[in-house]
Amino acid sequence: MANKGLQLLGFTLSVLGLVGLIVGTILPQWKMSAYVGDNIITAVAMYQGLWMSCAFQSTGQIQCKVYDSILQLDGALQATRALMIVAILFTVAGLGVASMGMKCTNCGGDDRVKKSRIAMTGGIILIVAALCSIVACGWFTSQIVRDFYNPFTPVNTKYEFGAAIFIAWAGAFLDIMGGGMLAATCPKGKPSPKYPKSSRPPSSSREYV
Repeated sequence: MANKGLQLLGFTLSVLGLVGLIVGTILPQWKMSAYVGDNIITAVAMYQGLWMSCAFQSTGQIQCKVYDSILQLDGALQATRALMIVAILFTVAGLGVASMGMKCTNCGGDDRVKKSRIAMTGGIILIVAALCSIVACGWFTSQIVRDFYNPFTPVNTKYEFGAAIFIAWAGAFLDIMGGGMLAATCPKGKPSPKYPKSSRPPSSSREYV
């Protein structure tokens, strides 16, 4: 019963992690304009994401522009985009595999050990997906920090962390927690039956008349 509850909790956390990864990947606020130096007072706030860049004006208007060509993007952005897509696909696959092995479902047969191993496999896939997203977020974060402290970067082109990157971080950690819970529910195997030793004396071949 405890394993069943742990599986449900892990599956729920992984679903929430999938939502966080999708929302974080779509939103354009991966990095935003840093208000430092002469750029403290400005009428336009710039946002950049994995798919588009946006300009938010003080009047409330927002204008977004999708990146025209993939070849014009830097390698870090392309790698981050690819890793986030892989993380989302792996999360969907992991949830599908885990759902077949959970004790509250009828898929995967009636063998509890086999179902638990299927759930463990789904949990491992979810952990791999979470690691992909963590690498993507960490790579993008390090680039923002490196450019911010680079003295040769113009002040008006410095960026800081946006809301989307924190959402993606949260989705990754929910994913890895859910995958770990699902992977931890696998039993060691079927216990071998232990038969008690017979107390009957050994039969004698002699016949008494």
